[in-house]
Amino acid sequence: MGRWTLHLSVGLGLLALLLTCCYAEENYCFASRAKTCSECLQSGKGCAYCPDETFNGPRCDLHENILAHGCSTAAIITAESSMTMERKEQINVRIQQSQVSPQQMSMTFLPGEEKIVDVEVFAPTKGPLDLYILMDFSNSMADDLDNLKRMGKELAQVVEKLSEDYTIGFGKFVDKVIEPQTDMRPSKLKQPWPNSDPPFSFQNVIKLTSNLDFFTSELQKERISGNLDAPEGGFDAILQAAVCGDKIGWRNHSTHLLVFSTESAFHYEADGANVLSGILPRNDEQCHLDAAGKYTMDIHQDYPSIPTLIRLLGKHNIIPILAVTNHSYTYYKKLQEYFPIAEVGLLQEDSSNILQLMEAAFESIRSKMSIRAEEKPKAFEAQFMHMDGSVAQYGAFDFKPGSIGKFKTRLKAQRMINDMPVCQVDPNEKEGTTRIKPTTFNAAVNIKASVLCPTCECEKTPIIKADRCNGNGDLVCGKCQCYDGWLSTFCNCSASASAQDTNQCKGPDMKEACSGRGDCLACGTCVCYNPDQFEGPYCQYDKTQCQRYGGFLCNDRGSCVMGQCACTQGWEGNACECPKSNLTCLDSKGGVCNGRGKCVCGRCECPNSGMEMTSTCEPNFQAQLGVCEGTRSCVQCQAWKTGEKKDKEECDKCLFKIVMVDELKESEKVLDSCSFRDEDDDCTYYYTVENPKDLTDKDLEVQVRKKKDCPPAGLLWLLPLLLFLLLLLALLLLCCWKFCACCKTCLQSCLALLPCCRRGRMVGFKEDEYLLRQSLLTADHLDTPMVRTGPPKGTDIVRWKVTDNVHRGPNHPQAMIKPNPKETIQFPISLRLNKLFSETLSRPDSKDAEQLRKEVADNLNEVYKQIPGAQKVQKTSFRMQRNAGKRQDFTIMDTVLSAPRGSYPDIVRLTEKNVQSGNISDLKVVPGYYTVATDREAVGAIEFQEGVESVDVHVPLFVKDEDDDKKQLQVEATDVPLGIAEIGKRLVNITIIKEHATSVFSFLQPAYTYSRQDGVANIPISREIIEDGRTQVTYRTRDLTAKDKKDYVTVEGDLNYGPGETQKTVPVRLLELGEKDGLLEDKPVKQFVMDLSNPRQGAKLGRYPRTTVTIADQPEPSVVMFKRGAQNFTTSDLSYNIPVVRTRNLDSPVTVKWRTNEALRYKLSGPLMFGPGETENNIVIERPVEPETFQLELSDPSSNAMIGERKTTIVNVIDHNVERDIDQKQQLGYINQKALSPGIHLPAPGNPKARATGPRSIRLNWDPPPGNPMGYKVKYWIYGDPEKDAQVLDVKTPQAELTNLYPYCDYEMRVCGYNAVGDGYDTDMIACQTLEDVPGEPGRLAFNVISPTVTQVSWAEPAETNGNIVAYEVVYTPIDDLTKPAGPAKKVKIDNPKKRMLLIENLQTAQTYLYQVRAKNSVGWGPFRDATINLASQPARPLSIPIIPDIPIVDAEAGDEYDSYLMYSNEVMKSPTGSKTPSVSGDDYTVNGKWEQNFLFPGGSGTRNLSASSSPMSTLSSNYRGAGGSFTTETNTTHYMSGQGGSRRLDMIGGGGVHTSEVIMRKRSENRGYTDENIRDSIVIGDVSSQISDINARVSPGIPDTPSRLVFSALGPTALKVSWQEPHCEKDILGYCVLYQLLNGGEVKRIDVMNPAENSVIIQDLLPNHSYLFKVMAQSQEGWGPEREGVITIESAVDPKSPLSPMPGSPFTLSTPSAPGPLVFTALSPDSLQLSWEKPRKPNGDILGYVVTCEQLHGGGDVRSFQVNGDSAETSLTVPNLTENVPYKFKVQARTTQGFGPEREGIITIESQDGSALSHYNSQSMVRREVFQMPTDVSTRTNVSHTMINDPYFSDGMMMTTQHTETSGLVTRQITKEVVQRSVVGGATVSKKMFYTSK
Repeated sequence: MGRWTLHLSVGLGLLALLLTCCYAEENYCFASRAKTCSECLQSGKGCAYCPDETFNGPRCDLHENILAHGCSTAAIITAESSMTMERKEQINVRIQQSQVSPQQMSMTFLPGEEKIVDVEVFAPTKGPLDLYILMDFSNSMADDLDNLKRMGKELAQVVEKLSEDYTIGFGKFVDKVIEPQTDMRPSKLKQPWPNSDPPFSFQNVIKLTSNLDFFTSELQKERISGNLDAPEGGFDAILQAAVCGDKIGWRNHSTHLLVFSTESAFHYEADGANVLSGILPRNDEQCHLDAAGKYTMDIHQDYPSIPTLIRLLGKHNIIPILAVTNHSYTYYKKLQEYFPIAEVGLLQEDSSNILQLMEAAFESIRSKMSIRAEEKPKAFEAQFMHMDGSVAQYGAFDFKPGSIGKFKTRLKAQRMINDMPVCQVDPNEKEGTTRIKPTTFNAAVNIKASVLCPTCECEKTPIIKADRCNGNGDLVCGKCQCYDGWLSTFCNCSASASAQDTNQCKGPDMKEACSGRGDCLACGTCVCYNPDQFEGPYCQYDKTQCQRYGGFLCNDRGSCVMGQCACTQGWEGNACECPKSNLTCLDSKGGVCNGRGKCVCGRCECPNSGMEMTSTCEPNFQAQLGVCEGTRSCVQCQAWKTGEKKDKEECDKCLFKIVMVDELKESEKVLDSCSFRDEDDDCTYYYTVENPKDLTDKDLEVQVRKKKDCPPAGLLWLLPLLLFLLLLLALLLLCCWKFCACCKTCLQSCLALLPCCRRGRMVGFKEDEYLLRQSLLTADHLDTPMVRTGPPKGTDIVRWKVTDNVHRGPNHPQAMIKPNPKETIQFPISLRLNKLFSETLSRPDSKDAEQLRKEVADNLNEVYKQIPGAQKVQKTSFRMQRNAGKRQDFTIMDTVLSAPRGSYPDIVRLTEKNVQSGNISDLKVVPGYYTVATDREAVGAIEFQEGVESVDVHVPLFVKDEDDDKKQLQVEATDVPLGIAEIGKRLVNITIIKEHATSVFSFLQPAYTYSRQDGVANIPISREIIEDGRTQVTYRTRDLTAKDKKDYVTVEGDLNYGPGETQKTVPVRLLELGEKDGLLEDKPVKQFVMDLSNPRQGAKLGRYPRTTVTIADQPEPSVVMFKRGAQNFTTSDLSYNIPVVRTRNLDSPVTVKWRTNEALRYKLSGPLMFGPGETENNIVIERPVEPETFQLELSDPSSNAMIGERKTTIVNVIDHNVERDIDQKQQLGYINQKALSPGIHLPAPGNPKARATGPRSIRLNWDPPPGNPMGYKVKYWIYGDPEKDAQVLDVKTPQAELTNLYPYCDYEMRVCGYNAVGDGYDTDMIACQTLEDVPGEPGRLAFNVISPTVTQVSWAEPAETNGNIVAYEVVYTPIDDLTKPAGPAKKVKIDNPKKRMLLIENLQTAQTYLYQVRAKNSVGWGPFRDATINLASQPARPLSIPIIPDIPIVDAEAGDEYDSYLMYSNEVMKSPTGSKTPSVSGDDYTVNGKWEQNFLFPGGSGTRNLSASSSPMSTLSSNYRGAGGSFTTETNTTHYMSGQGGSRRLDMIGGGGVHTSEVIMRKRSENRGYTDENIRDSIVIGDVSSQISDINARVSPGIPDTPSRLVFSALGPTALKVSWQEPHCEKDILGYCVLYQLLNGGEVKRIDVMNPAENSVIIQDLLPNHSYLFKVMAQSQEGWGPEREGVITIESAVDPKSPLSPMPGSPFTLSTPSAPGPLVFTALSPDSLQLSWEKPRKPNGDILGYVVTCEQLHGGGDVRSFQVNGDSAETSLTVPNLTENVPYKFKVQARTTQGFGPEREGIITIESQDGSALSHYNSQSMVRREVFQMPTDVSTRTNVSHTMINDPYFSDGMMMTTQHTETSGLVTRQITKEVVQRSVVGGATVSKKMFYTSK
C-alpha cells in the first residue's frame, strides 16, 4: 500500500501533464524540470510556479496550465519584465546633423522574451563632416604628394560641396622602423632617399581643422620618406587615427571619413614580415601618439588584425575610403567586402584624381543605408524590420537625406547560450548597452538591456522540519526538500530501509523491476536506462511506441508522452492526425462541407447521394468527366422521366432541382451548356448549369428548355429498315466470331462509326496532379490510374505519352541543348506476354525465368534488328501489374534495347505494329499494352477490357541526379485507336520535389546473403553527411518467403546517429531450419526485406531504401569451368595444358570428370581434382601425331560443385609450318581476310564504341566480324600504362560492361574476336573517360602556429580528386578531454579550390580544437580529414609566416557579424624569411603534386621562389635551420635530349620526307619495373613514334621490334643499371643481348640475357666520367630484332692522383656530352624572373653570345627575343613583363663562329606562394617527395644536368632525369622531363614534339 501512496502524486502529475500539454515541443517551462521556484521563473517568459501545498500537478508550467491544474490564482508566482523610456526627444529637422529618436531606453527581458521598438532617424542634406586624409609617404608616392600640395583650391571646393560644417586633417605613414621593413644603416635612418625625411611608422601631421589655408600651408612643409619592402604599415596608422579621437580631432555629431591613400599592400597581425613579429605582443588597441603626433609603439607591438580594425572603425563611427592604385586595387577591393560600409576607388599613379574619387565615394556612402546593432551582449538577438513588420535585408532601407525615416527593431533575449541557461552565463554576456544606429551615423539609440533572472521570496522563508514533510525535510515554496536519507514527495521513505526492496519498483502485473528498463533505487524510484526513450514511474512507457499516422510518430505533430500522443496546438486524435480547425473542410463558397456533411478529423463526411462528391461534399463533375456528364441523368429523369434514373427513388437522390424554361441563357453567361440525345425518343434536349447567385444556396441552378429537337416524322419509316439491317449485320458478325479472333475488334470499329454510338463512354485520368518527394520514392515509375465511365461493355485501347521537364520553357538553357540523334541510348520496353505469371519468374536465377528470358531475347532481337545500329536486348525481367483489369495475372516483360536516339519513332512504330498483331516474331503477346521510353519521353498503350472501369498507366519518372529542384512531367492520353470511348480528362501533371537533405540514409547494397550457420545477419545502414548533426531513421523487417519466428526474428526500431557517425549495423537473428523444412529436397529460397523509413532532422532516404536478405541453408557450390572457350596448339608442342578454373566456396576439395568429344584419333577421359583453396588446374594431354580439332567436356561434378557456363572447350591442333605460312600470306595481302574459313584468324570487329555509364564503369559495343566468332576478348588499361599490363575480359556477345574502374580516369581498349584457330586481329584503340565521383579526403593537415590564439591550417589536395575540385570546407570545433564538443562548431566554405590555407584568429587560449577539412567536386562533398591540436602545447620558438596570397582569414571570436569573414589577396610578395615551423598531423606533405614549402622542421624557415613540379624545368631552393645546427640544400634540375640519329635515321625516313613522333601526356601512368631502392639517378631513352606505314619498312613477321624504352639508372660512380621495355613481337621472346663500349672506341662487351622475363642488367665495371654507347636487342625463333641505342656518362668526382678512381662518398649524376645549360630560373617578382645557364662544354667553335627566346606555352602574346653577348662560364638574363601563373617556354641557343648551336628549352611558371595557380600539367601529374628529420650541420649541393647533342652515334629518343638524393635522413625524389625540338642540316627534317608529365 505504501508504494501506491508513494507514486500517487507522481502519477497524478504525469496524467495532468498528458491531458493538458497541448504544445509539448514549446512548453519550455515544464521541459526545464526546474527543482526550485527561482529556476522555474528563470526558464522563460510565461513560466509560473504554484506554491500551494496541496497542489498535485506540475508546479512549474505555463501560467494557463497551472490554472487548469487547479492552482489558485492568488497563489501563483510569476515574474514580469520592464521597459523604461529614459530620453526621447523629437527629431528637429532644422538641425543639420544626424539624429535618432528615442535616444535612451532601459529594458529588462525574461529569458526568451522579445520586444519591439519603433525608431526614427534623420539624415541631414549637408551635415557636419570630418575628413581625415591618411597618406602613404613611401618614396614611390612622391609625385602623389606633390599633386596633393597643388590641389589647395580644388580641395576647398570639394569639402564645401560635401558639407557646410566641415573639418579636414592630414596624417602620414610608412612602416615600422625595424628590419627588414626599414634600412637600419645610420645614413639611411637619417635620409633613406635624397631629399626625404627619416623613416617613421605614423604621424598625425594636421589635426582636424576648418581652416583650409592653415591646412594647405602646413601640407607644403611635408617631404617624402621611405622603407624597404613593398607592403606598408598602414594598419598601424588607421588604428591610431581611430582610437586617438581627441588628438585627431573627431567631433561627436559629425560624419567621420578617413581617406586612406596608398599604392602598396598592407601588413597585418603576425604576417611574418619581420623576424620579430612572431614574438611581438598583440596590438593593445590604445592611443600611443606623442606631442608631435608620432606613433611611439611601432616596434613594441604587432600590427592590428583585420577583424580588429573593422571592429574599431565601427566603434568610433569612422567610414574608410580606400584610394589605391592599380597595383594593390584587388587587395583592397576584397577587403572592402568585410567592412559594414566602405568605398574603394582606383587612384591614378600620381593621385591626380583623388578629389574626384573622394566626392564619388561620399555620394556612394550616402546612398547606402543599413542598420547595425553595436556592442550587443551575447545573450541578445537583434532584427530590423520595415514598418509593416517584414524583415529588412541588409542595406534595404532607403531613407532620403533631409527626411525622417522609420523602422522597427526587435530585441530578443535568448533562453539558452551554448546549451546553457542564459541565467547561468557570465553577467557580461547577458547585460550591456546596445547601440542601434545607421552605419553612417554617429547618433544611436542606446538601449540598456539586461536579462532578468528573478528569485522567489518564498525560498527565503522555509518551514523547517515541516509536518507535511513528516519532519524529515523543509517545506520550501509548497514543496518538500528532504534531508539526507529520506526520499519521496513527502519525505516519508527511508533510503536505507527500502534500498533492497525492488518490489516497490514494480507496477501492477509487472514481473521485472522498472519494467527491465532501468535501475531500482531506494523508495521505489526508477532511473531509466535511456531517459530519451523510456519514461514513467516504472519506465513502462516507450516514447517510440505511440500511435503513428502515415508512418510518422504522432503524425509528427506532437510528442509521445506516457504512451499517448500529446499533440501540438491545433491538433488532436490518438495519433494527432486530426486538425482542430475546419479550414480543410471549407468548400468553394466558404461554407463547411457544402452544408451537406460533417467535418470530422479535418475531413468532410458526405452523405451517400449516388453522385461523385469532392472532399468538401460538392458535386465532383471532374471525376464524372465534366459538368454535363455529371448532371445528365438527373436532368433527364426530372424533366422527361427517362434515362438510367427514371425510377422515382433514384431520381429523388439528385442534389439539385431543375427549372423548365422556354429559352436558355447564352453559353458565355453560364457554367456550362449541355445537350444530350434521349434514347427513348431519339430527341435531343438542352439545358444549362450555373452556380447559385446566393452563396448560402448549396444547389446548382439547372434550367432545361421545354422543347426537344426531334428528327422529322417523314423519316420514321427508315427506323424499321435500319433495325433490320443492324440485326442482319449483327448476325453476320456473330457467325464470323467463331472463325476470326479479330472480329470483336472489327465490330467495335464499325460501331464507332455510327453517330449514335460515339457518346456515352469516356476515358480519362483519375487525378489532375501528383506531388512527389524524391526522397520518398521507392520506384522509378508511378502507377497512374485511368478510369472509364459509361457503359462498360466492349474494349477500349488508349494510347498515352509522357514528357519530362515540361516546366522548362523553350528558352531554358537545358531545353536549348539538342540531343545528338546518333548517340546510342537505352530504350526501356515493356510488353504483356500471353502467359500467366508465376512466382518463379520473379527470381532471375530460376530455370523458368532463364528459359523465358532467352525466348524473349531471341524474338525481340529478330524484330529489332531492322533498326539500324540496334543492339541486342538486355536486362530482361518479369513482373505483374496490379489494377490491370482482367489481364493483371498475365506476365509483363521489361527489357532494354540500346539503339541510336534518332531511331525512337521507328522503334515505337515497329513495337506498336507487332503488338497489334499479337506476335513479336514467334513470341505471343497480348494486344493493347506496350511501353517504349527514352531518357526524357515515353509512349504506350493500355487496354480496358469489358467490365473494367480502372487501369493503371505505368508512367516512368525519369529521375536523374541533374534534375531541377522541382521538376514536372506531363502525362497525356492522346487517342483511342480501338473502341468507342472519348477522352475526358486528358492530362495529368506529376511534380517531383528534390529535397536538399542534411543526411542521406541508405543500405550499402540492395541485397545480402547470409547462411543460417552465421546465426546473425548484420545489416549495415550507411549515412552520408551533408550537414553534420544528430539525425534518426526508422528500420523494420518484413516477411517475403522467410517467416518471422520461423526463419528469423523480426526487428524494428530507430537508429540515432550522432555528429560524425556515418554507419551503424542492425543485427537480425537467424533461426535454425525446422525439422519439417529440413526434410524437403527442393527447399524454397527464404528471403525477407528490411525497409528504411521516416528519416528525421532534415534527412532523406538514398539509393537503397530497401534491401533483400536471402537466408542460405547451405554454402553455395563451387563453380568449375574451362578458363577459355578455345585452346590453340601446334604439333611442335610437347603436350597440351588445358586450364580449368574454380570459383566460390574454395574451402573444400572438388572433383570433376572430363572427356573428349568428336576426336578422330583419341578417346580420352579422366578426373580432375582441386584441393582446398586451389583455383586453377590443368588437363594435360600428350601431343597427337597429326593436326586435329576436338572438343573437351566437363561432367559429373562432386556434390559441392557445379559446372559453369564454359562446360566445353575447343582444342585446335594445327601444323606449325602451315600456321606460319598462312600468317605471312595474310599479312602480305595474298589472302582476303573477309573470305575467311573456319581455320583462319578473324579480322578486327567493326565500329567499336565506348561510353562511360558511371564513375567506375564503361559500356563497350562493336559490330561482329565476319567468320562466326566463338567469343570476344576485351583488353583495357589505364591511359598511359603499357598495353601488355592490360586486363582481359572474355564475353560472348558484341558488347561488354567494364566495372571496378577508377573514377574520372582515361582508359584505352581494344577488342578482338576468337574462333577455333585462336585470337583474331585487334581493333584500333578506343579511348573513354569514366565519370566523376565524390573526392577522397584531403591530404593530412599541417598547422603553422603563429601564436597561442592564431594558427594557419594547410592541407593537400585529395589524392583521389575523382573530378575537378570546386570548393573546400573547414570546420573547427573546441573539444574537451573526451573529444566531445565544448562549444559550437564554426564552418568556413572556400569556393576557390586553389586556396588550401586558412588563417584562423582569436582562438581560445589553451583550448584544444578539432579541425576538419573536406573537398567538393561536381558530384558532391567527400569525407572529412581531421586533426586535433592545442596551440598552447606547441614549443615556444620564433614564429613568422610570409604574406601568402589568397589565404582566408577567420576571426574565431568576432561574433555573429564576422562568422563568415574571409580576406583574400592576389599579389605575390617576397619576404626574406620563409614559412613558419609547422605542427604536422600526418605524413603527406605534397600539395597538388608539389612539396608544400611550409612543411619544414622545428625552428626552421624556408624560401620558395617558384613551382618545383608543375613545369619541366625548375629550381627549388630551401634553407633549413634546426636546433643546434643547419642544413642547406640547393637543387637545380634541368633536362636534356639526345641528338639526331645521324644518317642511319635519315635513310630510314627517305629523301625529303618529314617524320614526326609524339610522346603524349598520360594520366595515372606509373613506371612499373624501373624502381630500385639504391638508384640515385636515371635517364630514359625511348621512342613511341607512330608506326611507318610503308609495309616494306616493317621487320619480318616473328622478328621482335626495337625495345621501346631504355632506362639508365646510376647505382654508383662505376655501376649502372640498364632496363628496357619488352618489344612487340608476334612470336615469343627468347632472350636479349646487351652490347656496350666506350664512345671513343675500345672493346665491345656483350651480356646475354637468356630469361625473357628479365628486362634489366647491372654493369659494375664502368669508368667514371667516360661516355659509353649501349645497344639492346631482342631475339625470337625467327632471329634478332633491331637495336635500341643510347649514350650515357656517369659524372663523379675522382681522385686527382688516380683519374679513374672516384672519390669515396662523392655525388654522382648521369649526363650526355653537351648543349647550353642547364637553365636555372629564379623568381624576382610576380612578373619577372632571372634566367641563368652554363657555358656549353663542347661548343662548335668560339662562343660569341646567346639568343634567348621567350613565348607563352599555350599561345597568346608575342615571341620575345633577347641578345646576350659574351662567353663567360655562367650567363644570366633578367626577363621582365611576364604574367603570373602562365607557363612560358624559354629557348637558349649559343651563337658561335661556326653558326648557331642546338637549343636548350625549359618551361616555367611563376606561381603564387601557396601554389594557388598550377601549371598546365599539374592536374595530370603527381610528384611525391619524402622528407624525413634532418641531422644538423649537413650541407650538400646537387646539380643534375643533361643536354642535347647532334653526335652521329646518338639515337633519336628522350632522356629523363630522375634525381634521388639521400643525405643522412633527407630523401628527395624528383622526376622531371623536358621539351626539345631540333633541326638537322640535310635533305630531310625530323621534328620531335614531346609532351611529358611528372610521375
